[in-house]
Amino acid sequence: MGNLCEGRVAIVTGAGRGIGREHALLLAENGAKVVVNDLGGDAAGSGTDLSPAQEVVAEIEAMGGEAVVNGANVADFDAAGAMIQQAIDTWGRLDILVNNAGILRDRMVFSMSESDWDAVIDVHLKGTFAPAHHAAVHWREKAKSGDYAPEELFGRIINTSSPSGIYGNVGQCNYGAAKAGIAAFTVISAMELVRYGVTVNCLAPGAFTRMTSGLAGWESMDEETREAMSPRWIAVPTVWLCSEAAQNVTGRVFDVHGSQLGIAEQWHLGPTATQPDDPADLTDVMAGLMADAQLNSDMRGAAAEGPGRPGKSL
Repeated sequence: MGNLCEGRVAIVTGAGRGIGREHALLLAENGAKVVVNDLGGDAAGSGTDLSPAQEVVAEIEAMGGEAVVNGANVADFDAAGAMIQQAIDTWGRLDILVNNAGILRDRMVFSMSESDWDAVIDVHLKGTFAPAHHAAVHWREKAKSGDYAPEELFGRIINTSSPSGIYGNVGQCNYGAAKAGIAAFTVISAMELVRYGVTVNCLAPGAFTRMTSGLAGWESMDEETREAMSPRWIAVPTVWLCSEAAQNVTGRVFDVHGSQLGIAEQWHLGPTATQPDDPADLTDVMAGLMADAQLNSDMRGAAAEGPGRPGKSL
């Protein structure tokens, strides 16, 4: 299809199915060599099965590309480091890390168990940090070696947030908290790694996959709508962000909903006021702030009121 990533070496986590699979295939179509990571568990994180990752590797090889399987649990710090080293040992370099692995254990907060919370935070948040840490160490050491001119330094991290994390969705306080953390991690690590030629960006995708097929409003989608929400659309900005053209794009969260691409803008300070020292006198001040503040977003990023959402009045 193209050569935007010609000669690059990429790791894609959770690449056996869904969005991760599309990332791996489109990166390979654009010239990248790919480490296809997937533990192979079910949508809740149970079990292991290398066959989905093996099938993606076979697809890449069938198109004339190069790929290898990795079955690491990305939330295992040492295993994540070994995954980074596998790319370097196999092809002599690492250029791209796409953190995509994830699971779902949706519950209302009053029904959520400790294990539901811990498992989701572990896979999403630690499973983003651990590979990113080891990749960042590699790129920093490369930059500090003195063997490369500044313009030769190149690194890309693409993380995966969610509308649930940046906008909020009922029944997903564990998943949403993890995904909000990933968005913040992206903004901060982008500032930390810029001196080493590394950009860090984030996607908040909406696509019809194994993980979304059972969600309200998704299970009844007709075939045409499912195709319009194909996970392949999520891979398109990923590949571009991994190209030379994106060298000055970093710290952004991109909302990708089918073919529609937007930027989810960071928290900004809204209206302010001077508060009195007596809480009893704060009502009028709060009323003014609430009236002037922008409403929270719905799952499509549009300002909305509703049950449990702030309104314009007290």
